[in-house]
Amino acid sequence: MQDAMMFDPLATAGSVNDTRSEAQQTAAPGDALDAKARREFNKLQKRLRRQVGHAIIDYGMIHEGDRVMVCLSGGKDSYTLLEILRNLQRNAPVNFSLVAVNLDQKQPGFPEHVLPDYLESIGVDYHILERDTYSVVKEKTPEGKTTCALCSRLRRGSLYGFAEEIGATKVALGHHREDILETLFLNMFYGGSLKAMPPKLLSDDGKNIVIRPLAYCREADIAEYARLMAFPIIPCNLCGSQPNLQRQVVKEMLAEWERKHPGRLESMFKAVTNVAPSQLADRELFDFEGLEAKREKRLASRIDALDLTRDV
Repeated sequence: MQDAMMFDPLATAGSVNDTRSEAQQTAAPGDALDAKARREFNKLQKRLRRQVGHAIIDYGMIHEGDRVMVCLSGGKDSYTLLEILRNLQRNAPVNFSLVAVNLDQKQPGFPEHVLPDYLESIGVDYHILERDTYSVVKEKTPEGKTTCALCSRLRRGSLYGFAEEIGATKVALGHHREDILETLFLNMFYGGSLKAMPPKLLSDDGKNIVIRPLAYCREADIAEYARLMAFPIIPCNLCGSQPNLQRQVVKEMLAEWERKHPGRLESMFKAVTNVAPSQLADRELFDFEGLEAKREKRLASRIDALDLTRDV
């Protein structure tokens, strides 16, 4: 058996009831769905499972003995991530454990009971990490400026440090295909760099490996899955109160492209996985200065067919 998780992502395919605890069956799709709706749900679930499984395999995200810390925000993406990983975990040929971690940032009105109640109902090991990053963000962010950059840094720092404390070997985030593409365009439009969110990343301090198992998944599929599963969604009031976020503008741009040209996002995501450094202009990434020497080396090793004819 290889160290990397190598498994059939459809091996756990079954009915909707196979993926839920008894406590969830009253909230998630069940008898209330007719036969056609149930079939559609099962197709959606299999598609998400297959895409997550392929991402895990392609990037070697999970290995034997890994303790995967799933960062649970209370949004549709992280709920879906946790549920699909739980689903795959049951039939994976490698042993790995899951622990859900929520960062309670002390936003006013945050329903502190929702996540503990949900996680206890499905029997998942979890921690609630309390850090008052909300006050810091509000204090440090000038009036009229967006809070996302500082909030994200503080959140990452808190979660990465806690991962070490609990012995997590991987930190799983719920970013999906559109998140990756939005980040690509944000960096191009506002940062002057060609980079996005990699499916697997070593953190800057070299201590944490971050994985994004939903990298191949469409946001629309995740939203529909979360709706049908009736996850107890908790909105982020800190971010949601900012109407002119650059990310929201880019999100709307990409959605408009997809409406007018179906399949464009799929093609753009494929481009992120199919980079040709020699066709760009990064001097650190490709040795443009050494092209002459490379040409001379190739010419010197080439067989001259005309000379061979003369020898005969």
